[in-house]
Amino acid sequence: MNPASLLPWLLAGALLGGGSGLAWTLLRLRREVRRALRLARRADALRALSEVLRDADDPLQQAGHLQQALLALAEPGAAATAQATLLLLKDALPPLNDEQAVLRLGPPLADADVQDGLWLCLREGLAFGPGTGRHEQQGAWYLPLHSRGGRSASAGAACLALGELPPDEQDAQDLRRHAQALCDQMGQALQRAQGTRATRQAREEAQAHKLRNTLLAAISHDYRTPLATILGAASVLEAQADQLSTAQRRRLAASIAAEADQLGRLTDNALQLARLDAPGLGLRLDWESAEELVGAVLRRLRARDPGRRVRARVEAGLPLLRCDAVLLVQLLDNLLDNALKHGGEDTLVEVRVWQRQDGVVLAVRDRGPGVPPAWRERIFEVFQRGDAAGCRGAGVGLAVCRAIAQAHGGELAYRARGHGGASFECRLPLVEQPPASGAAVEPVADGVAAR
Repeated sequence: MNPASLLPWLLAGALLGGGSGLAWTLLRLRREVRRALRLARRADALRALSEVLRDADDPLQQAGHLQQALLALAEPGAAATAQATLLLLKDALPPLNDEQAVLRLGPPLADADVQDGLWLCLREGLAFGPGTGRHEQQGAWYLPLHSRGGRSASAGAACLALGELPPDEQDAQDLRRHAQALCDQMGQALQRAQGTRATRQAREEAQAHKLRNTLLAAISHDYRTPLATILGAASVLEAQADQLSTAQRRRLAASIAAEADQLGRLTDNALQLARLDAPGLGLRLDWESAEELVGAVLRRLRARDPGRRVRARVEAGLPLLRCDAVLLVQLLDNLLDNALKHGGEDTLVEVRVWQRQDGVVLAVRDRGPGVPPAWRERIFEVFQRGDAAGCRGAGVGLAVCRAIAQAHGGELAYRARGHGGASFECRLPLVEQPPASGAAVEPVADGVAAR
C-alpha cells in the first residue's frame, strides 16, 4: 500500500485520538470545577453556621440554622422530600430517654423507629446509616452532634433523609462528612453554652457561700457589743436593784431597750439581705400611700429620736405606690437611722416625698458632714461602712436599701447637698393606678414630724 494513501487515515486517527483526549480532559476539568464549587459552597455553609453559633447566647435558639444547612445538602430533584430531624440536649444527658430533657426540631414523627434511632445515636455518639458500616439498611443518616469531648460527649443527634445520595460512593462519603461537620459545630456550641452555664452557676454558688460566711462573721462580731451591754445592764438590775435609784434603773432599762432595738435592726437587715439575694424573689405587693409609709416609719422612730429631729414633708396628691410596704418602711427606717447617727447631734433630718414625671422620689436628707466622693458608691456595697468614726453595724443597711429599691424596679442614689449634708434618694417607677375607692388618707403634716 502506498504510504501516501495511509496519511489521511493516520491524520484522522490522530485527530480522533486528540479529540477524545481533549473531551476526556474537559470532562475531568468540568467535574473538578463542579467539585470545587461544591466544596466552596460547603465551606461557606460551615462558615455561616459558625458565625451564627459564635454570636448566639443560647445555641438551642439557632437550631433552625443547622436544620436548613442540612436540608440544603439534598439534590435539587429531591429537595422537596428531604427531611432533617434534630434532637438537642437542653442540659445534661438524662439516665432514661426523656422528651422534657431535649429540644426536638423537625417534621412530626410518624415512625417511632426514627425517635429510637435518634436517642441511640445520641447515647452512643456513633453515626449509622448508609456507608457508615453500622445499620446500613436504614434509609437515612443518623449523625451525632459531637463536642470536643469526642464520641462520649454527644450533645444531640440528627436524622438526615436526603431522598437519594450521589451515585459515586466517594461523593456520598464526602457529603456525609460535611453533614457531620455541620452537626459537630452545633455540638461544640452546645457544649460551650453548657460550660458557661455551669461556670456561672458555680460562681454564683461560691459568691453566695462567701456572702453567707462573711455575713455570719460580721453579724457575730457586731452582736457582741449590744449583747454585752444588755447582759451587763440586766446583771446590775438583778444584783443591785435595791441599791439603785429610780433614775439609774431607768437608764439601765433604756440601754437594754436601745441595744435590743439595735439587735433587732441587725437581724432584720441580715434576713432581708438574704431574702433579696435569693433567686425567684416574690414581693408582697399592694397599693400603698406614701403618707402612710412615712407615718409608719416616724412612729417607729419615737424611742430613737426623743429630740424630734425628724421632719416630714410629703407632696400632696401623690399617686399610690405598688410596693411591699414592709420593705419600703425598712428602707426609710435604715436611711433615717443612718442620718440620725452620722448627720450630727443637732442637725435636723428631713423626709421628703415628691413626684417626678417618671416616678416618685422618697428622700432622706441631713446637714451632716456628708460622704467623701471616694465612698459615695462603695457605701452601697455589702460590708462597706465608710471611714466615719464610730460607725457601727455589719455594713449591710445601705446594701439592703439599694436591694429593696432595685427589687421594686427603682434605684437608690446618694446626692451631696449644695450647702452641706447628704440626700439619699429612692426613685420608684409609677405603675397604672387602681380605680379610686373613695377612701380618704390622712396626710402627713408638711414640715411637722408625724407622731
